[in-house]
Amino acid sequence: MITITAFKWVPPSAQGLVRDLRVRWALEEAGLPYDVRLIDGSVQRTEDYLAMQPFGQVPVLIEDDLTLFESGSIVLHIGEKSETLLPKDRELRARAVTWVFSALNSMEIAITPLVQIDLFYPNEAWAKERRPGAEQFTRRRLTDLSASLGDKLYLEGHFTVGDLIMVSVLRILRHTELVGEQPNLAAYIERCEARPAFQRALEGQMAAFRAHAA
Repeated sequence: MITITAFKWVPPSAQGLVRDLRVRWALEEAGLPYDVRLIDGSVQRTEDYLAMQPFGQVPVLIEDDLTLFESGSIVLHIGEKSETLLPKDRELRARAVTWVFSALNSMEIAITPLVQIDLFYPNEAWAKERRPGAEQFTRRRLTDLSASLGDKLYLEGHFTVGDLIMVSVLRILRHTELVGEQPNLAAYIERCEARPAFQRALEGQMAAFRAHAA
């Protein structure tokens, strides 16, 4: 049986975005059963947990004698068990993996500074000075991604692990109107969020937050 870790509760601004959602979604797409171990701050910095996740974050995946951390790595591992996520065709498979790295290294890195400014430092003078540049850089990356997607339903024409990670990253911008400036990206996110596997994964995460709300 696969077990993943997730937080018992996070502030509303992070609910629906914590990275265990990516893993839950992948497991749901793959049709693999799994258990969830909910943790909080009392566990994060313990010696046992840090031995599994050096930074005290979630998710961790435990499967028999295998322990993995980092959502991208875990999702690729799950993808090995599912043709929905990683096609058998060598070229299509390589392209799907490429989009995973693109989402994490080209898009998430560009988006994160803007999100950190907006959510954690909105009133700081330095943040107000940096925000226009951070927004401009994010908008540029979104424009490039929009051009690559074009009128396709998914990045490679059919859903893969690359779309799962890309949409998970784009959702981080939900507090802004930036994605909406690119209608094909907005439709792309909506299309992926409508997948039953995503809906099950999201409900699983949100149910835990509701159960542990203060």
